[in-house]
Amino acid sequence: MRAVIQRVAEARVTVDGGMVAGIGPGLLVLLGVGTEDGEADALCLAERTAHLRIFEDDGGKLNLSLLQAGGEVLVVSQFTLYADVWQGRRPGFGRAAGPGKGDALYRKYVASLRDLGVRTATGEFGARMLVSLVNDGPVTVLMDSERTF
Repeated sequence: MRAVIQRVAEARVTVDGGMVAGIGPGLLVLLGVGTEDGEADALCLAERTAHLRIFEDDGGKLNLSLLQAGGEVLVVSQFTLYADVWQGRRPGFGRAAGPGKGDALYRKYVASLRDLGVRTATGEFGARMLVSLVNDGPVTVLMDSERTF
C-alpha cells in the first residue's frame, strides 16, 4: 500500500457539490492499494500512520504523533498512486488493485486507524472527489508498506 500523508490545518472532500467529510487539524491521507497488498499491509500502514511523529511539541520539534497531538484523519482512496508513468505517455494502472480488493483494504486501513483510537473520516471510494486542504508546515510524507516491514 502507498500513502501520501499531509499534515493539515483542515481538509474536506466534496462529491457532486456536497461535502462528504471534513476534518480540522490532523492528517490527510491519500491511500493507494496495490495488487500484491493484503491485510497485513493495511494494519502495518495504519499503525505507522497513527504513531508517525510529525506534529510539533512545545519546543517546535516534530516529536508528537497524531494520537499525542489529538488530531483527526481524512482518508481518501487514490488508485493513481500506483500509476506507471514510464511506458508511453498515458499512465498505466496495472499494479493498482481492482475495486473489490482496493475497497476492502481501504476499509481495513480505516477500521485499523479507528481501532487505534484515531478519529477518522473518509472520502467516497470510487467517486470523483474534490479534495481541499490547508497543508500545515507544509509537512508531507510518503509511506509504502513494502518498506515498513
